[in-house]
Amino acid sequence: MTDQAIPAEPAPFTVDDFAARLHRSAQAAEAAGLTGLLVTPGPDLIYLTGYAPVAITERITLLVVPVDGQPTMIVPRLERPDAEATPGAPAFGLVDWTDGNDPYEASAGLIGPGRYALSDSAWAMHLLALQGRLPDTSYVSMTTALPMLRAIKDEDELERLAAAAAAADAAYGEILGVRFTGRSETDIGTELAALLRRFGHSQVDFTVVGSGPNGASPHHEMGDRIIERGDMVVLDFGGLKHGYGSDTTRTVHVGEPSDEEREVHEVVCRAQQAGFEAVRPGVECQEVDRAARAVITEAGYGDYFIHRVGHGIGLTTHEPPYMVEGERQAMQPGMCFSIEPGVYLPERFGVRIEDIVTVTSVGGRRLNRTPHEMVIVE
Repeated sequence: MTDQAIPAEPAPFTVDDFAARLHRSAQAAEAAGLTGLLVTPGPDLIYLTGYAPVAITERITLLVVPVDGQPTMIVPRLERPDAEATPGAPAFGLVDWTDGNDPYEASAGLIGPGRYALSDSAWAMHLLALQGRLPDTSYVSMTTALPMLRAIKDEDELERLAAAAAAADAAYGEILGVRFTGRSETDIGTELAALLRRFGHSQVDFTVVGSGPNGASPHHEMGDRIIERGDMVVLDFGGLKHGYGSDTTRTVHVGEPSDEEREVHEVVCRAQQAGFEAVRPGVECQEVDRAARAVITEAGYGDYFIHRVGHGIGLTTHEPPYMVEGERQAMQPGMCFSIEPGVYLPERFGVRIEDIVTVTSVGGRRLNRTPHEMVIVE
């Protein structure tokens, strides 16, 4: 059993929270030389309004955030009651359109000439139709134009991320008490998913259980392979709690490990620590990747670290910023991201260790608190 404390239910976001986000997004768009934002269903819309349509369909829903006017959202008439009931609704105007009418003509009336950032989740059919109606407009992806739109978390968001991390830690603490030997990866993954839900996750996004040679594939997830004594087992799992993401990885061993397995695990531990120590406000994101990668390269395993060291996390489990070579964005207090170096020896085994970290005014703070040391399981 685990003694991990699970934070209490956070207070819901208010209309003032959404109004402030809309205002900040308009300011960011203006600073980027844009005319405004066009936001479709997905994490950007949830962030700015709290609205998540019951179903994302071919019927267009579009929030228009101009740099110098009131945000307005157009929705199908049959979905208007749900939109009106959303927490952020008082902070934006609302118009609707009915089946049988042209939704793009109605949408075009809200969009003036200029250059807009468009949600990455927008359907191509909607973008192409808007381009046809609005020849004086141009579009750029939200991630390209405003990669930091959701990257800086406020205290309420950090509270939710900490709760999600604590729940994932609690799930890990519990899974260490089950028997691994003679059971399939799917068995262990199913138990992990159930534990995440038990500790408050509303959604489980992934469960990686990579045993033995399967651990050398970073995105193996889980399969029918039976776990044996002598296996290294990569456990990577996460999802959403209170609408915000968890994502953690620990690597355990079934029975006594070999000297080489201990060495590789220790190298990855040191790499994870080096990446964490590189976290400081004003430092470029790529420095986290460089610090962790240097440890692995110096130990002779550089060719076997085959992915970036981390990714942002928030309303989704992967979002900007990305901790990778070439990312010049400076870290700022409130950013949250993974640090997850790994070594993957083909057809033999893999090791990965991952924490979610937030940037503070002086450095970094881990949201995951479980030990990094190799755990021996039965």
